[in-house]
Amino acid sequence: MDNKEFKHFRKKLNKTQKQMAQLLGTSIKAVHSYEQGWRKVPGHVERHIFFLVSRMRGGKKGQRQCWVIKKCPPELKKQCPAWEFQAGKLCWFINGTICEGSVQMDWKEKMKICRTCEVLISLMQPLGYERAV
Repeated sequence: MDNKEFKHFRKKLNKTQKQMAQLLGTSIKAVHSYEQGWRKVPGHVERHIFFLVSRMRGGKKGQRQCWVIKKCPPELKKQCPAWEFQAGKLCWFINGTICEGSVQMDWKEKMKICRTCEVLISLMQPLGYERAV
């Protein structure tokens, strides 16, 4: 997540920098640094923001589960934590998911896949976020 994305989502959450710092459990200085691009937004902060945004909308009604969208074969689906925890709309949030045929354990690598996936894109586009997140 870059500084523009961070600021965009803070505004969509309707939070001041101080409120965002409290929500993320960090300092105002850190939030300011993320928005100015002086500090890279850590993976755990990016994940937290995406989660908050997903809950803000209350979950998209009629959104299909990730394993349906990706047409996962049964043998992979049964090994995937998104399936195990019936969290096919929050698959982007869960490490260890089996996307593109292999286990995704590293957040940075996982997000390379998730940023092009319909599950996460469909969550972000109605918030006025046009480019792939």
